Amino acid sequence: MLLSDATILENAHTRLEPLGPQHASDLAVASVGLERAWYTSVPAPAGVPQEIARRLAMRDAGTMNPWAVLRDGVAVGMTSFCGIDQPNRHVEIGYTWLALSAQRTAVNTAAKLLLLGHAFDACDAIAVELRTHWHNRQSREAIARLGAKQDGVLRNHRLGPDGTLRDTVVFSILPHEWPAVRLGLEERLRGG
Repeated sequence: MLLSDATILENAHTRLEPLGPQHASDLAVASVGLERAWYTSVPAPAGVPQEIARRLAMRDAGTMNPWAVLRDGVAVGMTSFCGIDQPNRHVEIGYTWLALSAQRTAVNTAAKLLLLGHAFDACDAIAVELRTHWHNRQSREAIARLGAKQDGVLRNHRLGPDGTLRDTVVFSILPHEWPAVRLGLEERLRGG
């Protein structure tokens, strides 16, 4: 299977569906209150259809595989495989955001378990990266809790929409680390 193949991923806690316009109304509701986080990119409710279109254009270009994150049948966020490098079997999990109501629940852990399992087990990835803004401490801590190792910091990596410079923290998980990461995620989902 290719990293760019559209597929549904599901477990007891969440369902990842290929992102489409049918998710726009749920995601507009889910994005309420998230626009205040200056260090991450979450669309305002009115901008959700444009963000879906942008991600689908990246999908069509072969650089992104976007999903809607569903809980109890309702879309509560977005995530994706991005920076897809199929010849080198390398991918990043990113462009992820979740509604305030889904944060600090099993949803993110379950979604990462699905995405990592798909990357390593179905797509034979040799490395999965996760990146975040230096100032997004909540995201950095969540990535570290997954079991990812910090590779480094790309200083002045990007310009933000307001012109501020972003330092990007890069984490990765390699195939030989995946079994232990999987066990840790499964244990967290069991409440252990």
